[in-house]
Amino acid sequence: MKSSFRPCIDLHDGQVKQIVGSSLNTEAGEKQLRTNFVSGKTPDHYAELYRNDRLTGGHVIKLGPGNESAALCALKAYPGGLQLGGGVNADNAGSYLDAGASGVIVTSFVFSGGKFHEGNMRQLLKAVGREHIILDLSCRKNSDGRYMVVTDRWKNFTSLELNGETLEKLAGFCCEFLVHAVDVEGKCSGIDHQLLNILAENSPLKCVYAGGIASMDDIRLIAGAGKGMVDYTVGSALDIFGGQMSYREIVKFNNIQEL
Repeated sequence: MKSSFRPCIDLHDGQVKQIVGSSLNTEAGEKQLRTNFVSGKTPDHYAELYRNDRLTGGHVIKLGPGNESAALCALKAYPGGLQLGGGVNADNAGSYLDAGASGVIVTSFVFSGGKFHEGNMRQLLKAVGREHIILDLSCRKNSDGRYMVVTDRWKNFTSLELNGETLEKLAGFCCEFLVHAVDVEGKCSGIDHQLLNILAENSPLKCVYAGGIASMDDIRLIAGAGKGMVDYTVGSALDIFGGQMSYREIVKFNNIQEL
């Protein structure tokens, strides 16, 4: 297996934005929100770009309320090419698949109250099937240096540690994992090597790593150290989102990997 580029469309207040993940704290208020980029283009512009470049398995993430129309706009522009995350539950997951999502990304519905709720997970399984579920295990280090899954726009710790045992346990409920390294998300400061190794060494499913990617060297490292089990997404560092990394260069590298 190879490591593939998974494009993203992050939505906040109905706009395509790139936000520093650790600043997503509703209790602190919008004044604390650190935004790297606000696009003047609509979500379907990016969806059509990814469709034309034949990039699959990317994701549309709704960061809070006010993003429903924008998300559906992106899904309509690239039916079957994008996953949808943000506020997904057993009642609405099927509607997003009907709207064109290839899969649904879920966190808070199955980790409410800081714990994993297997009953909710099984409701979602019954609603859309394992093959359409991506489990978001985005995490932060706690005071003990352990990676703990976080929910509710990444501000609340759960009791679930991201390790080999957890990955094995949860693999039966989904088709892949999405993992944001929240401590470095949006900072363009380099990847979290320790977290990458945990995923590469322990995950029985394909993982998508996000957070801190700042150069092609980071991508080559993921392609090598990821052992074919770790794909990657790049946000704030991309030139299409105001950064310095060439989107075209990454697409070219991705295509070479597929040969």
